[in-house]
Amino acid sequence: MRVSNRDGSSLYYRSHGNGEPVLLIHGLGGSGVDWSLQIPALEPRFRVIVPDLPGCGSSSPPPGAYSIAGFACTLWSLLDQLEVSRINIVGFSMGGAVALEMSLRRPTLVARLALINSLATYRDQWRKWMYARSCAALIRLVGMRRAARMFAGGLFPEPWQQALRERAATVVAAVPARSYLSMSRALEQWEATDRLDQIRSRTLVIAGEHDHTPLAEKRELAARLGASMVVVHGSRHGTPFDASEATNASLVALLTDQRLLPCNRLACDTPPRAQVEFLSIRSRVLELLENAADSCGRESHDNGYLKTARVDASESAPWAAAVGRRRHL
Repeated sequence: MRVSNRDGSSLYYRSHGNGEPVLLIHGLGGSGVDWSLQIPALEPRFRVIVPDLPGCGSSSPPPGAYSIAGFACTLWSLLDQLEVSRINIVGFSMGGAVALEMSLRRPTLVARLALINSLATYRDQWRKWMYARSCAALIRLVGMRRAARMFAGGLFPEPWQQALRERAATVVAAVPARSYLSMSRALEQWEATDRLDQIRSRTLVIAGEHDHTPLAEKRELAARLGASMVVVHGSRHGTPFDASEATNASLVALLTDQRLLPCNRLACDTPPRAQVEFLSIRSRVLELLENAADSCGRESHDNGYLKTARVDASESAPWAAAVGRRRHL
């Protein structure tokens, strides 16, 4: 579905299920389809609202500069048009920054907030500055397609993650370099560290053990927010993808005010489970993409994301033997 904004741009979103509303905000280089492993777990109990951020997926670019504040205002405008007065928000990576900004702008209207591999600032340390600038330099040097393959390799390095790796490369490569760099710059310029005391939501911080930003910084963020925090063993930055079981269990616990699973039960999906889950949603997501393309009158940027890919048993075996069915830190 598509809504029009006052500035003349349009925003594409999907809505699934009924119940208390939950907004899912994707990360840099992605679209709402990135939540395909979470939607089936949430829609039986909630109304799940899944937008493509401006300039991403099937949404048109913003008329002006990209900014985290601009994204937040656009999504509040969407919720106003949908007559959603109180919301739960889940944000991944850059989407977590947007989720925080939304919560800061209307603190009393966000009941629960989940931040997955997100921070309150990306410009307070030289390490973050170097990471952001090196990614931008790589795109300018080798182009979006080759850079996307390198980014995907860092997200999903295990042999059994080949399907996830190939799809991440395909999706990121489809993003225009100028848009990707503009969003990256917007994230680098944004900061919320001096406003965190304004958050009123019940908050959960989900962190991948091997994310490219330190766990210590996420623990500090959780402490400042008075938030709960879980660490997902073995996961890197793409936790909603490589640890969908742990992500879904944690989100459902937050959204239903239940006790979180102990960290010793949270880990990356095992290869057989990851493959089964991925294939189980494939036909449904392809249908969603086809509907999106029809409603937009053009091909969706996400086409090809879930084409069939075989995970060879010989590739899965070493990882399966290493982790078995364990769920510990």
